[in-house]
Amino acid sequence: MDEQVKQKFTTYPSLVVVVLSEVREIIFRVAKQDGITELEETLKWGEPSYISKIGSTIRFDHKPKSAGQFCIYFNCKTKLIETFKELYGDTFIYEGNRALVFKLNQTLPSKELAHCISLALRYKKIKHLPLLGA
Repeated sequence: MDEQVKQKFTTYPSLVVVVLSEVREIIFRVAKQDGITELEETLKWGEPSYISKIGSTIRFDHKPKSAGQFCIYFNCKTKLIETFKELYGDTFIYEGNRALVFKLNQTLPSKELAHCISLALRYKKIKHLPLLGA
């Protein structure tokens, strides 16, 4: 784990660490399955961030002011959230065209989330395809 990201994880409550660690594991698993060998882990805007050379940045965070939830952020200038809404409708809670919102106590829709992450990690190669090739 990147040292800055590791430090950021120490600021989260223990339940948040468990849930965000699961999201992080999904990101790395999907990257491996998609053959993405260069995945950069860093902090952007103080949030754990993941970027592949062929993709769009994925960030996630938990904000104390919204203690019962966390968000996974995507570049708002992409078609990612629009595509997720089309593919998965009410499976997710959306924040505009930039984030998926999750309650800390919910079971993650892992299969659907993994697909969304895959689309983001490969975005530059698939952005011209209808529904991003889904």
